[in-house]
Amino acid sequence: MNQFTISTVKWFAGFLLLVSYSFGCEGTLCAASRPNVIVILTDDQGYGDVGFSGNLKINTPHLDRMAEKSIELTRFYCSPVCAPTRASLLTGRNYYRTGVIHTSRGGAKMQGEEVTVAELLQQAGYQTGIFGKWHLGDNYPMRPQDQGFAESLIHKSGGIGQSPDQPNSYFHPKLWKNGVAFQSTGYCTDVFFDAALDFIDRQTKTEKPFFVYLATNAPHTPLEIAESYWKSYQRQGLDETTARVYGMITNLDENIGKLLSHLERSALAEKTVVLFLGDNGPQQKRYTGGLRGRKSWTYEGGIRVPCLAQWPGHFQEGEKIDQIAAHIDLMPTLLALTETRCPESLKLDGVDLSPLLTGRKEKLPARSLFFQVHRGLTPQRYQNFAVVTERFKLAGYPGTFGTENLLLQAEPVLELYDLSADPGEQKNVLHSHPETVKALLKQYEDWFSEMKATRNFEPGLIVIDREQENPSILCRYQDGSFQKGVSEGWMVKIVRSGLYRIKINRKTAKPGRLSVNWQGRTSHDFLSPGESAAEFELKAGTGLLDIWFQAEGEDRVSPGDNSTLGDVVLTRIK
Repeated sequence: MNQFTISTVKWFAGFLLLVSYSFGCEGTLCAASRPNVIVILTDDQGYGDVGFSGNLKINTPHLDRMAEKSIELTRFYCSPVCAPTRASLLTGRNYYRTGVIHTSRGGAKMQGEEVTVAELLQQAGYQTGIFGKWHLGDNYPMRPQDQGFAESLIHKSGGIGQSPDQPNSYFHPKLWKNGVAFQSTGYCTDVFFDAALDFIDRQTKTEKPFFVYLATNAPHTPLEIAESYWKSYQRQGLDETTARVYGMITNLDENIGKLLSHLERSALAEKTVVLFLGDNGPQQKRYTGGLRGRKSWTYEGGIRVPCLAQWPGHFQEGEKIDQIAAHIDLMPTLLALTETRCPESLKLDGVDLSPLLTGRKEKLPARSLFFQVHRGLTPQRYQNFAVVTERFKLAGYPGTFGTENLLLQAEPVLELYDLSADPGEQKNVLHSHPETVKALLKQYEDWFSEMKATRNFEPGLIVIDREQENPSILCRYQDGSFQKGVSEGWMVKIVRSGLYRIKINRKTAKPGRLSVNWQGRTSHDFLSPGESAAEFELKAGTGLLDIWFQAEGEDRVSPGDNSTLGDVVLTRIK
């Protein structure tokens, strides 16, 4: 879809919403009656990483108190890894529809025409802000400011210190504020929460409702946290890795406590829906509440996460809901709670959970949830998938996330678990329920075919447009296309022909040749020792743009994992 079409579709959807609100509400009265929304999404905090799940080692008093005053969705599911969860949470759609395939190497770029909950809330009069981790594309039209967030304070890529965000630290991190580089002061989680509180205070003065998406990078690696948080856990006999993770979570807990107290003091608690959840299971081995597996696995430990929903006076305190629910449900639920209309043309995969949360219904219709993710830009049928129902889970080739181009057998390798009797997935009952296996496998195959038919798993396209982003910073490891571990360049659309200055991170002072391959034509320019940039004419078009430096007398060097070697700054001059 070209950029004109993307802009037109989003503009028209917004226009219809504005018209409907203009006729349905008088002034700001309608907006003032709708709740504020805060979504807290933590990174790699699994089901067992909170005290209210039965973990006796971890110190999370504020989350435990929140659980007492909230509804706990005890069977809430997310994707096995980061970016897919974020895509589904924000769009209400399965991530395979959105262009998000996995977490890096070109697989974490959401299509620009996707419509997020932030966009719809913004069009309905909400002030919108994101603080923390985005991980759905660092270039136009995939950035937070392109997807409905009026204010943003984020790190790039999948984490602080990851490519292209190097060098960086969780302490005083270099961030991006509304698209501009920003040097922060303090520990990253504190910085994000403080910025969110400041945003809330500013919006409160306007009497407009707000939507805050507080997506922390903690407790994701690197496990950087002050000793005062983790040493006490180590003294209890925990290994240093677990101690550091728990220390990061305790810091998170303190910030959540500060946020909730601020809402109380500001008389906002009863006007604000607060959701807390993790994005997937734990990365390292530790307590999981009896669940099998961890991050990247489709076993319960990889996809079942803690989830709390709080709205004083509207949600029952201390209630537990054991019906299956997932990240795809948050957008339709928030739209319902905020009385925000969803365009009929927008196909959502999630369901509205508000009847359960408000007590209007005890059960929603039975359904199946689908999960699948693995490395590589082409999802393979059956690899590392799961179908979850109220009772059963069918899993295929579990644990194969890291394998690209997995050699599949003639008959898929399957496992079936009765989650009602065996939530820890210790007994494979595949041969005891052949009809269930047949039915769930058919559901999965139909789902996979539908996902492929949406847009053939194509990741989002980087649009090179001086009017929207200039320069464009192209990160090879995070956003470039890879096949079998080899970098191929970036899938881009160049809007206008022109002269571009191309600067490459070559990490060597040797002389050599800077090469640009675009639309079947390769151009070269010589770089003297220490030089890193040259000018090239690039024509408008869409395709694979590859740029590389090759030192004299040496082979082309392929960048390693999480490397900034070969990253490019592309600036249109004229």
